Amino acid sequence: MTTCNALQVQAFNTADVVEQIRATPGWVQHYQQMSPGHFAGRVRYLDLQGVEIYEEHMNTRVEQNFSAPQGSLAFCFDRSDNSLYVLNGESRNIWITPENYQEIAVVFGPDFVQRHGLNVAMLEGLFMAPLNSGQNALFSRWLSGTLTRLAQTLDPPSKEALTQQLLEDCLYILDNACVCLDRGGLQRRTEERSVMKRIGEWAADSPEETLNLLQLSQVAGVSLRQLQHAFKAYTGMTPTHWLRLRRLNSAHRELLSRTPNETTVAEVAMQCSFWHLGRFSSSYRALFKELPSETLKRTSRHPS
Repeated sequence: MTTCNALQVQAFNTADVVEQIRATPGWVQHYQQMSPGHFAGRVRYLDLQGVEIYEEHMNTRVEQNFSAPQGSLAFCFDRSDNSLYVLNGESRNIWITPENYQEIAVVFGPDFVQRHGLNVAMLEGLFMAPLNSGQNALFSRWLSGTLTRLAQTLDPPSKEALTQQLLEDCLYILDNACVCLDRGGLQRRTEERSVMKRIGEWAADSPEETLNLLQLSQVAGVSLRQLQHAFKAYTGMTPTHWLRLRRLNSAHRELLSRTPNETTVAEVAMQCSFWHLGRFSSSYRALFKELPSETLKRTSRHPS
């Protein structure tokens, strides 16, 4: 953690999705790694007492089940496609990031939202829809550069001036943004988001529960075909692949939390419904770039 001035810009380098979650305080989050490789992430964070700026980098695809802080309004700029996503603190969301994902967000806290009379309910229908504006890329670059400058300068601007500028800029961009979907596309997106919302809520509430494909359709309350369409739109993968990655992440978390004296790889594999140990080890290694036995040994060398 680096604190360079009164505004307390903090930076964290992370080596696991669990560490990435801890580096973003105030959010309710559940991360799972969804593409192969050693995870490497970075978070920069600035608390302006009522308004916060987050910048997040992650090298692998990551599924995020998340809620913004209760009562807040968040403007999240996806730097992979320069879209803006607006979030409130009342909805639970699911999102799978691309590889080498970069995002920067401005979060207006509940007291700030109330004090400035921001009517969040008026934005219903825009939450988690991709919003396009010519200013998105410029503003996200400016935000990132501002964090860098504030981490170095000994004469930072006042919190009040910076928060007021952030509010005015975000509202201006929102006013000039357009939804990157036609009317029919927006309706389909809303329906697919409802499906994924139900899936995300189940996944967050039951992180270790194992389901099959038909049981997952029942959780979502839709047909298998509708489930497949929603997954394709939001994750780019099939529901079956998603379920398998979810079980591999459960095994990863279990191995990280135990020592070789407490469990074995075979016990963890069976606990996560992997009945062929060789295939489990191969799939695990393909995703996390190490054998499950190596994860278990690494935990014993570096206990949490």
